Amino acid sequence: MSERMESSSIESSTVSSMTMMEDDEHPHQFSSISKLHNNGPTTTSVHDLLECPVCTNSMYPPIHQCHNGHTLCSTCKTRVHNRCPTCRQELGDIRCLALEKIAESLELPCRYISLGCPEIFPYYSKLKHEAICNFRPYNCPYAGSDCSVVGDIPCLVAHLRDDHRVDMHSGCTFNHRYVKSNPMEVENATWMLTVFHCFGQYFCLHFEAFQLGMAPVYMAFLRFMGDEREARNYSYSLEVGGNGRKLTFEGSPRSIRDSHKKVRDSHDGLIIYRNMALFFSGGDRKELKLRVTGRIWKEQQNPEESMCFGIILLFPFKSGTDQN
Repeated sequence: MSERMESSSIESSTVSSMTMMEDDEHPHQFSSISKLHNNGPTTTSVHDLLECPVCTNSMYPPIHQCHNGHTLCSTCKTRVHNRCPTCRQELGDIRCLALEKIAESLELPCRYISLGCPEIFPYYSKLKHEAICNFRPYNCPYAGSDCSVVGDIPCLVAHLRDDHRVDMHSGCTFNHRYVKSNPMEVENATWMLTVFHCFGQYFCLHFEAFQLGMAPVYMAFLRFMGDEREARNYSYSLEVGGNGRKLTFEGSPRSIRDSHKKVRDSHDGLIIYRNMALFFSGGDRKELKLRVTGRIWKEQQNPEESMCFGIILLFPFKSGTDQN
């Protein structure tokens, strides 16, 4: 169960929202964006011959066959317990050398040709390339559920806005104030991410609470909606403080190629121990009032010279649930 939290923008006079989710919530499935299909060239009779009857993937050497000539890939040979899935005869260790020769002679375009990849590869090395192809689709960066949607950046931006209803803002500076009445109850929580559009790119700001060893912490970090190579062109800073003290973090945003969990578990962001967060909050330390400010800039620019529109958001937290 999740509960929407009201958010008012001080400078932009817009109303946004935030959801806090808990780890034991069931993941949601989204169907607004189609799952990726192979939009490559139309298969020919040769390609049909190279299709494994079990997994339907293309077969690469070694290709196995039974005594009756039925073929299957080496991965599926172990899955069927050495029995031909077509005639149920024992497979043995017979290789289909003729089909392997045909496979080795073919050159095919990358399966992501429709997404812009111009490369052509020998048949047996296509899979290796496709696993690291820069044009391969991205996974949804939403951290609150195991969303299975994949797509290019424009599709994912629309998906985040329309299906996850995340907060979308233009500008490269931000000033968030997080308020929670019972911070001791927050052990593992992920708040609704905020997406910023600046320099013609999109960035995802994450904020969450979890256990670091035995210590409860809060963590804020930024992910870049694009490839790792492009992410290195940008930097960002985060700062949190109060009562005359402050903590700062500066680094490069991680690409959404790296999962949310991978970034969080690498501690690549601004980490605030709960006791320190309550000290920054002031008062009797029974209420979290944490202000996190930040800035995004292109690497060749001086961050002080990056004149961008800033947004101040106030988040009065209510108890909510995690979705991991």
